[in-house]
Amino acid sequence: MKSISLIQFLIEERRAGRINAELSLLIEVVARACKRIAVATNKGALGGVLGEAGTGNIQGEAQKKLDVISNEILLEANAWGGQLAACASEEMEDPQPIPDMYPKGNHLLLFDPLDGSSNIDVNISVGTIFSILRCPDGVTEPKAEHFLQPGTTQLGAGYVVYGPATVLVLTFGHGTHEFTLDREVGSFILSRRDIRIPEETGEFAINMSNQRHWEAPMQRYIGELLAGKDGPRGRDFNMRWVASMVADVHRIITRGGVFFYPLDAKIKSKGGKLRLMYEANPMAMIIEQAGGAATTGRERIMGIQPSGLHQRVPVFLGSKKEVEVATHYHVEADAAV
Repeated sequence: MKSISLIQFLIEERRAGRINAELSLLIEVVARACKRIAVATNKGALGGVLGEAGTGNIQGEAQKKLDVISNEILLEANAWGGQLAACASEEMEDPQPIPDMYPKGNHLLLFDPLDGSSNIDVNISVGTIFSILRCPDGVTEPKAEHFLQPGTTQLGAGYVVYGPATVLVLTFGHGTHEFTLDREVGSFILSRRDIRIPEETGEFAINMSNQRHWEAPMQRYIGELLAGKDGPRGRDFNMRWVASMVADVHRIITRGGVFFYPLDAKIKSKGGKLRLMYEANPMAMIIEQAGGAATTGRERIMGIQPSGLHQRVPVFLGSKKEVEVATHYHVEADAAV
């Protein structure tokens, strides 16, 4: 089978009228930046990228050196191309404007530069997540409020997982596609087109250490899975947990499964653990375009009207039937109150 590079794929998408030239170029820039992050990640201790940076981000979290490096790589790569009006990072409080010396485009880029960074020092897969929005008409100096668009308005979304292979998963709202980095030629090559997630699964990902803090419907749902074939579900389930959302979601994209980061007593005041704009919305678009489902346990993630750039939400995503069961339990419990 003839190999198809990311650039060829983007050109074909343009010819089909599914994306415009500016969006195509933006993806190329992001992909190049992610190749630089992959190089830094792969060097590990030899590249001086391990350990703490000695700084904190807007979330109040300690930053790893590679968090800071990845953020700077993405900002620098996207500053001068002319496809962006502004970008926003999970690591920064406010959006980053495009310097006045460069032309501005019609798109907004949001990204989590290095998801799962707590795994860097132990050599477990980490990744980058990104979301693309259209800059509102007439806005020449985008502010935070111009990014506050529901996930349904995303023009595209993707993630890169830096593992044994560096893999880019991408959607423009016309299916979910996977590209694998061929290190010998330095190009992302299409490795799976129109990925479909099985509707049913026997595998789930959740941080069980938080079980005592979960709400009752989550306790009920996971309790049924753990009861296995002797319980009400009548089958055994396996659990996986990487503590890197990109890695856990990529497993679902590869072989099915469900991922949960539910609301619990520890994070209830924050609204959830994961960031709507940088993690939940782009992953929800990718999963839905592959035939899966993505909710907060109570509503569709991509239907939420954001209230803040760093808003957090619970996340239930993956194989449709299991997401529907877990969501039904939460909605049912709310209705009974």
